[in-house]
Amino acid sequence: MNKALIINAHQYYPFSEGKLNATLVNSMVSHLTTRGFETRVVTMAEPLDIEHQLDLHRWADVVILQSPINWMGLPWSFKKYMDEVYTAGMGGALCNGDGRSADQPKANYGRGGTLGDTRYMLSVTFNAPAESFNDVNEFFEGKSVDDLLLPTHMNFKFFGMQSIPTFSCFDVMKNADIEGDLARLDTHLNTYF
Repeated sequence: MNKALIINAHQYYPFSEGKLNATLVNSMVSHLTTRGFETRVVTMAEPLDIEHQLDLHRWADVVILQSPINWMGLPWSFKKYMDEVYTAGMGGALCNGDGRSADQPKANYGRGGTLGDTRYMLSVTFNAPAESFNDVNEFFEGKSVDDLLLPTHMNFKFFGMQSIPTFSCFDVMKNADIEGDLARLDTHLNTYF
């Protein structure tokens, strides 16, 4: 049986309660369970047991990060999660240091990951419309969603994980299309799982 760890990185704000991110997570759980996956869900509201989180990452065949994008990045609560869990994982649980050795201190940075058989997927929600990406005349000046998310991709790459294409929901606060987003998510999951 395949195993999926889904991390709901949503941080509650009065203007953003997290209903969409929770709906997307529930849809993922339902879809993956139907496809024969065993799933575990982690939220930022839970007390943080670092060893348990490391065990979940080692257990999973795929890690899905579901997150809103706040101020062009991940919520602070997930950054705290990364600082605590992922730093603790550098002793061998997720990687063996940064991949360099004493005899070659300038080579192989970022190549110490121990999760080479694990895939990951980013699933994100934006207030920005899709049209603000990939167009040199718009706000992101021709940059893609994955350009914006490069540091997050590199964090998972640091552990040796393999990327599944990113899923994005756009314009979720002013012009939401939740039914359309859920249908697109279903298609995305059917394609890659």
